[in-house]
Amino acid sequence: MVKKTKLLATLMVAGAAVLLAACGKQSSTSNKQVLNLSMSAPIGSLDISKSTDFSQTGNVYESFYRLGKNGKVTPGLAKSGTVSKDGKTWTFKLRNAKWSNGTPITAKDFVYSWRRTVNPDTKSQYAYLFSSIKNATKINAGNANPDTLGIKAEGKHTVVVSLTKPVAYFKVLMTYSLFAPQSQKVVDKYGKKYATKSQYNVYSGPFKVKDWTGTGNKWSFVKNNDYWDKKVVKLSKINYQIVSSNSTGLDLYQQNKLDLTPLSSEQVKNYQNNKAFKQYAFAYITYLKYNFKDPNKTRRAAINNRNIRLAISLAIDRNQLTKKVLGDGSTTPTGFVTSGLASDPKTGKDFGQEQKVKDRVVYDKKMAQYYWKKGMKQLGMKKLTLSVIAASDVTASSPLTQYLKAQLQSVLPGFTLNLQLVPQQIADSDGKKGQFDMTVSSWGADFKDPITFLQIPETGTSYNYGKYSNKAYDALIKKSENQDANNKEARWNDLVKASRLFTKDQGMTPLYQQTTSYLQNPKVKGIIHNTAGEEWNFKSTYLK
Repeated sequence: MVKKTKLLATLMVAGAAVLLAACGKQSSTSNKQVLNLSMSAPIGSLDISKSTDFSQTGNVYESFYRLGKNGKVTPGLAKSGTVSKDGKTWTFKLRNAKWSNGTPITAKDFVYSWRRTVNPDTKSQYAYLFSSIKNATKINAGNANPDTLGIKAEGKHTVVVSLTKPVAYFKVLMTYSLFAPQSQKVVDKYGKKYATKSQYNVYSGPFKVKDWTGTGNKWSFVKNNDYWDKKVVKLSKINYQIVSSNSTGLDLYQQNKLDLTPLSSEQVKNYQNNKAFKQYAFAYITYLKYNFKDPNKTRRAAINNRNIRLAISLAIDRNQLTKKVLGDGSTTPTGFVTSGLASDPKTGKDFGQEQKVKDRVVYDKKMAQYYWKKGMKQLGMKKLTLSVIAASDVTASSPLTQYLKAQLQSVLPGFTLNLQLVPQQIADSDGKKGQFDMTVSSWGADFKDPITFLQIPETGTSYNYGKYSNKAYDALIKKSENQDANNKEARWNDLVKASRLFTKDQGMTPLYQQTTSYLQNPKVKGIIHNTAGEEWNFKSTYLK
């Protein structure tokens, strides 16, 4: 599945792509700092408890910390944070911060927000990220009262969080605006109207939202003058509007109306030597997801045959796919976890390199046909037809699926691949219902740790739509999050082993890791782009 439709930002071409473009008009007599940004789709939700995308919400909401340059944890609403020796208790001291309506942000606002998100009545798709908080899983399953959640307020400015176990990445997790406070007074005041329009909410981040109606094609971020660190915020306003295509964005850029516009693969070929050419990578992988509980008995048997899955992986020439079919700067993955996300705490080696498994995510026609023949013999079949679902409203879907069909059918004798290009919403719905053989799916990192990917294939997780299940894999993940949680090196080794196991098993088949190419006006400075979590941060952006 596509991890989430990125709210207020670019989700990269492969995953319900959101266009981001920036433009600044500034006269010599004006000190106004205004950016004009574009998106290809409307905002999904301003309710952090119900949102499915947090790539840019840190611009309007803020938690204890925020994500700065190169993924560094920087100060947020907490002026300090300490953890107990056993790693299970965190204590945050809040600064004297205010909501965008001028009222104080207190410890109770965090308590209320977290309880609201894990409450099963809220139906938050991201409640699973609270699983390490005491009683969160029980509450979300409807087996405990939200008041028992492991978070409490001690006075107005102290928040104490109790974990069920040490969490190595907890501080990074606290940069996520999913964990930001919410004002109970505001939620109660607006009731069902809460967060359905920009005026039915209050904001804790550098900007506040204005003129968002829930359905309109234009809205703005306006500098939040009640933000605790407002002196750092240089932009006075960011205007957003819907731009439907890369070609339209390029036209606007050439007319000096946009300062940052994403490029299609054809445009990349024409502009890659331009001084304004720039690439932004994100820890975002596109892969083939298999349905191990396929409703069709014959297709289910084929998908559950590892030799068939391995043959499919070995039949894909990813160098050709990334360089010729996509041609947008995307790279070849080494496994399910993206490269450039995390480094070995002992050696500094990239996880993407350590997870490599020989003869699994490579192109080898001879070996592909060997495993295919072996798998088909085990199944007692000479021909096999499978379907792959992909989102029709994602730019890369058509060339990608056309390539997969031609390549797999030419390499694997007797194989027919049917293509089903449907709107993203239908693709997601079919995925949740288990009505698919294979899907072109994507996943982006919520934070800079391999577990953000590796928790997905665990048995029974909410996003494991393909119902992959492996006891040895589950045991390694469980060990990393419990027995070895406070031992960085041992935990790292657990995760490397788990990723290698998943790749050997071909629980999914990696296709490519996303990089998006842009033309960016040199006058736009200070954009912070992170490879994981809240991708776009405009707190320090300005026009030179």
